[in-house]
Amino acid sequence: MKEDFFTYNAQTTPHPLSIAISHANGSFIYDTDGKEYLDFVAGVSANSLGHNHPKVNEAVTSQLSIYTHVMVYGEFIQKPQLELCKKLAETLPNELSCVYLVNSGTEATEGALKLVKRYTNRSEIIAAKNAYHGNTAGAMSVCGAEQQNRAFRPLVPGTKFIQYNNEEDLQKITTATAGVILETIQGGAGFITSKNNYLEKVRNRCNEVGALLILDEIQTGVGRTGKIWGFEHYNCIPDVMITGKGLGGGMPIGAFIASKAIMDTLKDNPKLGHITTFGGHPVIANAALATLTEITDSKLNIKALEKELIIRKHLQHPRIKEIRGKGLMLALILESPEITDFVVLTAMKKGLILFWLLYEKTAVRITPPLTISNDELIKGCNILTNILDTIED
Repeated sequence: MKEDFFTYNAQTTPHPLSIAISHANGSFIYDTDGKEYLDFVAGVSANSLGHNHPKVNEAVTSQLSIYTHVMVYGEFIQKPQLELCKKLAETLPNELSCVYLVNSGTEATEGALKLVKRYTNRSEIIAAKNAYHGNTAGAMSVCGAEQQNRAFRPLVPGTKFIQYNNEEDLQKITTATAGVILETIQGGAGFITSKNNYLEKVRNRCNEVGALLILDEIQTGVGRTGKIWGFEHYNCIPDVMITGKGLGGGMPIGAFIASKAIMDTLKDNPKLGHITTFGGHPVIANAALATLTEITDSKLNIKALEKELIIRKHLQHPRIKEIRGKGLMLALILESPEITDFVVLTAMKKGLILFWLLYEKTAVRITPPLTISNDELIKGCNILTNILDTIED
């Protein structure tokens, strides 16, 4: 399998982890040699309910026996789509009531950017430096990470960049601005949270100049930070919200959500303002509905805050400079990129899956399934601290 993997699978890095997967269940992944790995990454925050969750599986298999894809999105009334959209709206403020289902968080970004331009009849977008909103050409245009973007220019023009948490930069948001797009918590930049009511001040500035605010909840949403949606921590309701990752319980999905008045601008003048063939796929929508229902019914978002305290208690070590983030979206900031590499790679050998962040090279990602047990958390933390103990000055 490994030889074929390097021959036939397109590679995204020079050195992929290349674990040959046999099966996965709960908080564990197993390779073809029978080795068990405790998963502290959850498919980069995607597997909210862990692996092979029975309610997600049942949702998938039950819908398979009824119908799968029947028509491009937005033409036929399909119960799984409709119930998911209603469930999402129930978890959100009244201002966010109309849902457009797509295939990924990246596509949600693309749809949201088109939406704010269409609604405001403006073209300028304001985004944050070192943001991450996806990897298509349009999404990369609002990521502000030149180390990633330079090889693919020209990208979509019309974006200006501000520094997250820099209040002086808010004056760059003007009456020429269609929309401001920000991650509620910056992910790839190092799990950076809003300081000094920053997001609330962005909201106020958008109101002043008539710009729309897009909050990217692709990683922070669906219970990961201790609230169902990350913006609930910050007294800041966006005009447009985008989601993906954990919404599908391991299945591929995204959505952008706004008011009915804003969303209606995509349906006429011109018609088909945003179209997608497989967005809202009934099997995927049913899996997402099961995921969101389980998280809300079991209050896994609240439990994420309790589990955060366990992690912080058991990951106290002189080589950990800081633990950033909220809930089960945490990043250990270590002393150097070399130490980070050593920890991630050594942990894999010892049966613990950790991972890196895109731009902050001293960070170790900790985003386990929301369903992980306290004992599993402590086990993983002990492996991690034991590795840190072996590092010599």
